[in-house]
Amino acid sequence: MAVETGTQQESVAGRVWTVRLDPHGRLSDGVVRLSCSRPSCADQRIPGGAAAGRRAAIEHVNLHLAGIRAGGGPRSGVWCACRAVDCAWHAPAAPAGRREGARPAAGAVRCGGPVVLTAYADRSGRLWRIAETCARCAAATPGCRVLDTAAPGGASGTAGGTRTAPGRQAGSRENTGTPAAAAAPRAVTSMTPTFSDQAPPPPSSSPPPSVPAVPLPPPPSPASAVSSTPSPPSPSPAPASAPAPEPAQAPAPVTPLSRPRVYSPRPGPLRTKPWGRIAQREVPYGLGPETLRTELVELGDAFRAYQRSAEPDLVVLAELHDRKARAFRLWADASDDDSLRHDAARAEEAARTTREMQANRTGQFLGDGSVVKRMLTRGQGVLARVVVEHVAAHAPCPEPEARLVTLMLTLRAAQAGTGNVTGQDLTGWLQDDAVRVLRQLVDAGWLHLPCTPDEALASRPENATPLTVPELLPGHPRAFRLGKVNRSRLSGWAQKVVGDRKLRKKKLGPATRLLALYTAAHARPDGHLGPQDEAGLPLDRAALFCGLPPERIAQHAELLATADWLTEAATADGRLHGRLTDRVLSLGGRL
Repeated sequence: MAVETGTQQESVAGRVWTVRLDPHGRLSDGVVRLSCSRPSCADQRIPGGAAAGRRAAIEHVNLHLAGIRAGGGPRSGVWCACRAVDCAWHAPAAPAGRREGARPAAGAVRCGGPVVLTAYADRSGRLWRIAETCARCAAATPGCRVLDTAAPGGASGTAGGTRTAPGRQAGSRENTGTPAAAAAPRAVTSMTPTFSDQAPPPPSSSPPPSVPAVPLPPPPSPASAVSSTPSPPSPSPAPASAPAPEPAQAPAPVTPLSRPRVYSPRPGPLRTKPWGRIAQREVPYGLGPETLRTELVELGDAFRAYQRSAEPDLVVLAELHDRKARAFRLWADASDDDSLRHDAARAEEAARTTREMQANRTGQFLGDGSVVKRMLTRGQGVLARVVVEHVAAHAPCPEPEARLVTLMLTLRAAQAGTGNVTGQDLTGWLQDDAVRVLRQLVDAGWLHLPCTPDEALASRPENATPLTVPELLPGHPRAFRLGKVNRSRLSGWAQKVVGDRKLRKKKLGPATRLLALYTAAHARPDGHLGPQDEAGLPLDRAALFCGLPPERIAQHAELLATADWLTEAATADGRLHGRLTDRVLSLGGRL
């Protein structure tokens, strides 16, 4: 607050405009809510995701800025808005016992300087703030930008104004001890300067005593500054008496600027390098080498251009992530910042994931140039092997027929422990023994049905039979959990393997179908069985899943070869070797 001679003015806090972005509804809807702290601004619902919300928020902020400029800009003589909240915008925490409007602790940095209009945007792109603050708080707030400065208020001064010596122009820079004071223009006032964090002085009936200002000595003339040699003597001698002193000249009138600009002088040449941002980080102006800085600036522009593209190109996106990983590692080495190394590792992972997505979309080329449309992704292939191992270890009955039904019903009830089954499903898995196998599973307590096995076999798709697997209910510990999409995809994959037309045409039994599913789940992208470092599959583990003795695996592998499922099938050293044929390569688990 500022006080005029013989009058008292009421202090007013600086104005604040706060614009926020928050999610609205479900994240999949892509709708954000834009809210403004001004009561006259109603909340808005912005479709199109966070990018559209940020554009709308910036337009809203610019609308307020236009209104502030039309209303005369920032006001002089107001309290600092940052001080009104105990300087929480730039201080880590307010000292204990501090309250709004209270004096700061001894030794604390006070508010000061002219009133400025500032704009602040957080790094996450969810909050924007316009505020009337003092110059010191603006300089101390990270990410704060000064847009305008209040005009000098004459005798009333500004919140935190300073006195200007006669003979100096307002806005001239001189060293006052603080960067904010050095950058702020001087306001013309005849009073003691006041600060926004100080309580207003009591009203006085008599005007305060004025302190006469001592004019500064005039600067030396250019001629005397250039040459320091004495001038030659004058032809006419000077009189013996000392000359009379010249009368003191009146100080030059000070012409205050109507709208001074606040700027912080930077050492060195003017900024000529391009400005850039990448991953919510501003590329430092002095970052070296220059090739690294240029790469970061161009990479940020490339990411923004990709986001504006109409169609996604995963190949281009993977290359951008690779470039980002390399550039961020060099940036981390230059600045010794561990967060940059973390971002580089995330970029490498994003590049790998993007290439896997591209491989899942386009498939794999065969020798004849055809494309394999994979049914399972790499992650879904891992889940398929987890389910296979779980069924091999926890099947309630050792027979191949019971293991086949156990596997299929496990995939039906894997998400919540419940599912549906029809008579057509049961007869497709087991032609003659479906009722007997269902009764075995129910008697063992592994399966619960609301009806008899005969009624379940007679159910149709419009009135499917509900089933419950107690060990897969949410309240029980489970070895795996499948979401809705993965459960549906794995169930469809198993149904396609078990119901393969050539397997049905050859009338192969449940044990052979289980071996076909086991080989498909443990096949590499090129179709060969087993991992890269261990060619082939262990016979004992394959036999455990199929409910067969290990020595009978070779017989069933030959049956799969006759059905054009396996090629080069052979058993040696206790392992099953072979490769999926091109006909069923799309069903491979991509080991």
